Formats: sequence, structure tokens, C-alpha cells
Amino acid sequence: MFPTPVEQLITELSRLPGIGRRSAQRIAFYMLRRPREDAAALAAALIDVKDKIRFCRQCFNFTEEELCGFCRDARRDAGLICVVEEPSDIIPIEKGGDYRGLYHVLGGALSPLDGVDPEHLRIQELLDRVAAGGVEEVILATNPNTTGESTSIYLADLLRGKVRVTRLASGLPVGADLEYADEATVSRALLGRREL
Repeated sequence: MFPTPVEQLITELSRLPGIGRRSAQRIAFYMLRRPREDAAALAAALIDVKDKIRFCRQCFNFTEEELCGFCRDARRDAGLICVVEEPSDIIPIEKGGDYRGLYHVLGGALSPLDGVDPEHLRIQELLDRVAAGGVEEVILATNPNTTGESTSIYLADLLRGKVRVTRLASGLPVGADLEYADEATVSRALLGRREL
């Protein structure tokens, strides 16, 4: 339907998560209207990120150096490790402003149906960090869905007896109406209640 270079751009853009064919077309047409310099800047940024960004040697967050900024920060509590599925999961925790420990990025969640088994995640690296000593608590902050929950249960079983293991509380978001919450959310909120 479109010239080959436009079709190729649409195809590549539609491979991105959350971008369907229609969104890919809109982005492609937008880029066609922009000056060549804008396309060159976007292409350069994509190549730059692939050339310069790697995983932190310790926690597997994105970094330009051997250790990420969190792992290099001596002010952070090295006795506290928050386990997340992906580097992007760190952002909302940091935005909260209350967490001052370190992180460990698994690289996904257990999902045997999708072929993601323990050996495909950075579980052994987490166990090695705990075994090296100095870790007092591991906070499991995997997503509150089926794969995240099963990953947390699996990790808790491996870590139990070696270190204190906690899970992020879940329940009703601030500002939400109780009448619109689903049963599972209300149930988790009740189980995770605390004294005032």
C-alpha cells in the first residue's frame, strides 16, 4: 500500500511494545513530515543507547558504567535489596522517595507456559548476593499478577531461613473508591491492613 521504505518503517515500529500497526503508521507519517535532522537524531539516539548501555554487574539495572548509580551510592542501605522484574520497575519505587536500599533486576518473571524457567532469570545471582553476606532483608516487588506472584513464592522459598523476606503490600490505591475495587484487591487490602 505504501512505498517499501515506509512499509519497512511501519513494520519495525509495530514491533515495539504497545505499538500496533495504526500507531506505527501515525509515527511513520509524523517522522516523514519532520526534518531529516529529527530522523537522524532519533536514529543516533537508538544506536547510542545500544552501544553505551549495559547491565550493572551487581544488580542488572541499566548503566553506562560497570555499576549503576544505585550500586555506586555509598549512602544507600546495602543490607536491603528490592527485587523487581525489569529495570523500569525501579522508577515508581524511587519516585515514592521512601526506599533507600539497593535493587536486583530479575529480567522477567517465571512463566513456564512461555518458556521462562528459573535458569532464564537472574535468580542465582540474587542467591549469590545474599550468600556473600551483609544482606538483612529482601523485598519482593514483582508485579501483582499470576507470574509475579509465582515468582515471589518461588524466591521466598529459596530465601527463607537465609534472610528476612518481605513482599510489597498491595491493596486499594489512594484516592480510589471502594465500590469500584475488585474482590482480589479488597481481599489483599484486608490481609495487608496495619494498625493506626
